[in-house]
Amino acid sequence: MRDIIERYRDIVIQIATPYNTGTGFYLDYPNLIITNEHVVRGNRNVVVEGNSLSKQLVKVLYTDPKYDLAFLEISNSDQLPSVDLAQGDQMGQGDQIIAVGHPFGLKYTATQGIISNINHVQNDIKYIQHDAALNPGNSGGPLVNNKGSVIGVNTFIIKDGNNIGFSLPVRYLESSIAEFLKGEGEVGARCESCSNVVFDHMIEQDYCPHCGAKVELPSKVEEYEPVGICKTIEEIVEKAEHDVRLSRRGPNNWQILEGSAKVNISYYEKTGLITGDAYLCLLPKKNIKPLYEYLLRLNYELEGLTFSIKGQDIIMSLLIYDRYLNADTGLELFKHLFAKADHYDNILVEEYGAQWKNEEANSN
Repeated sequence: MRDIIERYRDIVIQIATPYNTGTGFYLDYPNLIITNEHVVRGNRNVVVEGNSLSKQLVKVLYTDPKYDLAFLEISNSDQLPSVDLAQGDQMGQGDQIIAVGHPFGLKYTATQGIISNINHVQNDIKYIQHDAALNPGNSGGPLVNNKGSVIGVNTFIIKDGNNIGFSLPVRYLESSIAEFLKGEGEVGARCESCSNVVFDHMIEQDYCPHCGAKVELPSKVEEYEPVGICKTIEEIVEKAEHDVRLSRRGPNNWQILEGSAKVNISYYEKTGLITGDAYLCLLPKKNIKPLYEYLLRLNYELEGLTFSIKGQDIIMSLLIYDRYLNADTGLELFKHLFAKADHYDNILVEEYGAQWKNEEANSN
């Protein structure tokens, strides 16, 4: 199983929108990222990133609310490995499986379990029921058998169901891919009423040409427009010369890369608190005391910024309440955070023996 988990590390993709985060996976044929429709719903474009795929904004090419499927375009996929889709007879009750994804925004996780039922029927669709743990963020990831083939797309769980998860079998995925490819690259969607797949050139005034029901093609979705404090935060991000579309990480969350530092910005509407947490390097394994003393001195000397330790992460934070935030003052505060994050990241590594994050990952 370990070899299978490693094989999928490079094809499992993290997906982020202004509304949601989730998982997708790459299929070399037909050169698409596969995910759930509910992960990308309401978006023309989404942010994707993977172990061997740089962060990029990609187009939503197909949405299928009936089977909860969506297909995304992909570029620079030459280095991504290929995986197989299982045949219908390659699974049975009691078989071992692996669910792969990015729950809670983590970079890569895999959970094992067994198939409980291969014919769980809901809304006239047969799902694979299994006990591999699925968490928020797993949606759209692959369900894999012990031969390393994809047998399903992780779709939903039963709340408080003690690891009862459901995945859409690949036969529905294969059928949807075949229907999408008939459009020869044109943006399409499945009509929920008559189940026909329709494409841009077939739609007039957002109605299905077959049954007259309303169909929302990804290309017709209204672009996301932030309001209130979120709009101010995005103005600040843009003025700080970062691509705000690439920075969006779900509701009221943004992620900025500044040099070697990663800065997470969050807005908590209930409390009115805005946080900027710069995740710097990692604590060294030895001789930690001088580094602690240095961080304590900085907490006394630095104005408006504080250092803390969470696990092995060294974090520098900015806190501000929304009633005090405007585009001008916020820009100065966050530019100060960005600059100091990159600055102190280097000092902590070069002078106090802290570890770069990628070095820690490579050593595990």
